[in-house]
Amino acid sequence: MEELYKVVVIGPESTGKSTLSEFLASHYETMWVPEYARQYIEELSRPYEQSDLLTIAKGQLELEAARAKLANRLLVCDTDLHVIRVWSEYKYGECDPWILAAIAERKYDLYLLTYIDIPWEDDPQREHPDPAMREHFYNVYKEIVQSSGVRWVEIRGTFEERQETAVKVINQLLGTDQF
Repeated sequence: MEELYKVVVIGPESTGKSTLSEFLASHYETMWVPEYARQYIEELSRPYEQSDLLTIAKGQLELEAARAKLANRLLVCDTDLHVIRVWSEYKYGECDPWILAAIAERKYDLYLLTYIDIPWEDDPQREHPDPAMREHFYNVYKEIVQSSGVRWVEIRGTFEERQETAVKVINQLLGTDQF
């Protein structure tokens, strides 16, 4: 069986992660893993609570596992559990030990860190439109990818520049000029 490469698109809210993930999956004719939290919170009939984050984390991993079975050499993940950890620690001051253990067990091949140089788009699930908060969270994610031991690349610029950068680095990961 051919090796499956896992790429995570990570970064603050409203930085084009889902758009880039969907583009990459289409470009490489493979699967992408959407952010499970979006669907979960949308279907929730109350405000989310800290205990929901564990359910979201487990749902994210289940969705990732299901999509990995259908992927074509590359799986694009529009988040990972680091995002849930950051979210939990910021909002509640702590993170569930199960989530921390799951983060330690997960292995990815590449992080694409999306920069805050595109305009904020309002969304009922987004919580931090303030430019200083966007920069704060960008720096938190940058520290995470820098200390992960996994190759990472910053993704910035127009959507076309972001796509070009991502394709170039994924092609390097796959050892090909064209997929």
